[in-house]
Amino acid sequence: MKTVTLGETGVTVTRLGLGLAPIAGLYTAVGDDMAHATIEAAWDAGVRFFDTAPLYGHGLSERRAGAVLSSKPRSSFTMSTKVGRRLRSSSSFVGDIWGEHLDSTVYWDFSGTGAVRSLEESLDRLGLDRVDLLHIHDPDDHYAAAVAGALPALVSLRTEGRIGAVSVGMNQAPMLADFVRTGMVDCVLLAGRYTLIDQRGLDELLPLCADRGVSVIAAGVFNSGLLAGGSTFDYGPVPAEVRARADAVRAVCDRHGVPLRAAALQFPLRHPVIASVLVGLRSPAEVLDALEMLAYEVPDELWHDLETAGLIR
Repeated sequence: MKTVTLGETGVTVTRLGLGLAPIAGLYTAVGDDMAHATIEAAWDAGVRFFDTAPLYGHGLSERRAGAVLSSKPRSSFTMSTKVGRRLRSSSSFVGDIWGEHLDSTVYWDFSGTGAVRSLEESLDRLGLDRVDLLHIHDPDDHYAAAVAGALPALVSLRTEGRIGAVSVGMNQAPMLADFVRTGMVDCVLLAGRYTLIDQRGLDELLPLCADRGVSVIAAGVFNSGLLAGGSTFDYGPVPAEVRARADAVRAVCDRHGVPLRAAALQFPLRHPVIASVLVGLRSPAEVLDALEMLAYEVPDELWHDLETAGLIR
């Protein structure tokens, strides 16, 4: 699978990355065996970029990823995790969006010392000696703390060679642009804001990244399910105007004989600053489907028709 280098770093990512939230039992239980098989299926298919976070299953994603990837040649894959949310042991925690047993609660910590400690905790769960890419995770309500604490700490970790690249991951574009303007990040992870339905990343962020030489990892390309045949948009009910837009996009895809999810998966990769599309998958079957959709031949006429109809910019 083709790889791309992030910014001016030596960190490379495959054009398709495996998001590891689903294998932690996002919404429904997955189990160790299925989680491990999913990662192995992606590996066998050539995926070499894996993204996790302490939040995902409150450490379960990192532990399951490490159970498989710690046995692989370390130089042959790119591992990313996140800081900003840390874990506190709890034997009685119930609820949240995770469908499996949780033995901890999550709390915010965007301090510099918290970021470093969070990385150390993640490495323990992963069973790895380093991660290649480290994201600041959803600092929407903590911008000042993240810029004063976590961000310079990540830059120091990069300088020391303990990580290869600094990133910020969010579901919004404007604040990511603010982080890019600090000059401290190598890439950003943009979730749900550069898709067939929502292209607000084009307003400012993607042109800014192109100008600054900052790479973008596109996540949430199905907008939490709508563009993959699901019934949710950004983790909630689908507004009527969004449903109408999705139906219009689907009609164009149908006219060209292209599955909607193939167009949704390939669309972000057409922009030159998008290094990789990160897709959350929970089974080997979903891995194989994603690979098939990535390889599906999408004619240029489809993109032309979507643009002419005002559905993509």
